[in-house]
Amino acid sequence: MSAHPTLTGRSARPVNRTATPAPLRLPGQAAAHPGPVDLSTTYLMHHGFRRDLAAFASAAHATPVGDREAWRALSERWALLAAVLNRHHRGEDAGLWPALLARSDADALTVLHDMAAEHTEIDAMVGRCAAGFERLLRAPEVDSRISLADNLEEAKASVGRHLDREEVEVLAIVQEVLMAAEWTAIEEEHVTGSLSPREVRSLVPWMLHDVPEATRQEVLAHSGAGRRTIWRLTHGAFERRERSTFRYLD
Repeated sequence: MSAHPTLTGRSARPVNRTATPAPLRLPGQAAAHPGPVDLSTTYLMHHGFRRDLAAFASAAHATPVGDREAWRALSERWALLAAVLNRHHRGEDAGLWPALLARSDADALTVLHDMAAEHTEIDAMVGRCAAGFERLLRAPEVDSRISLADNLEEAKASVGRHLDREEVEVLAIVQEVLMAAEWTAIEEEHVTGSLSPREVRSLVPWMLHDVPEATRQEVLAHSGAGRRTIWRLTHGAFERRERSTFRYLD
């Protein structure tokens, strides 16, 4: 399959080719495709998923079985990651995939169907990890900790492969077939438009946590005043909770 799938003759139509500034590059990112769509928020979300899954996998090995306070904090923090990942997937399932499927060639269709199917597998994996945290809180046992650690390692690897393929192949399709206004409309209808103020206050510091400082300042410079204010008011408390939750990591 080519890096940029071609449109079928039936669905081809003019696309705005005005490119955005250089696409965001973050640690662990597999690709960054230039084009009319600003994918910065998607890359930030992907960075957050990779960061969190690596931290949880390490914390599961490092956290003493008997430290119930630490496991409770990890369980609550897992719920935040699961909620963000679920919203990300639902937005793609309801908004992005239909827009891309309507305009893509046979090779691209195979990729998109594969990616949609992987969402179901990942959701089940996330549920198994949540259940593992709950088991440890009910009855702290070494075997339960080992099982959870195994599931978290599997989740890190599986989600990592999924994100890599999305960045290399799917986002290339996005830049090929969507205009910037269409992407914005999909985001607003299926992701950001339904966020409550409380969710926004949680999402902003989560999304910018552990992003290289120069990149974070660049993102904030191009953000609205509201996002900058939320970051200023929330990131300190968020960072303190992170240090407490992942207290056994070096």
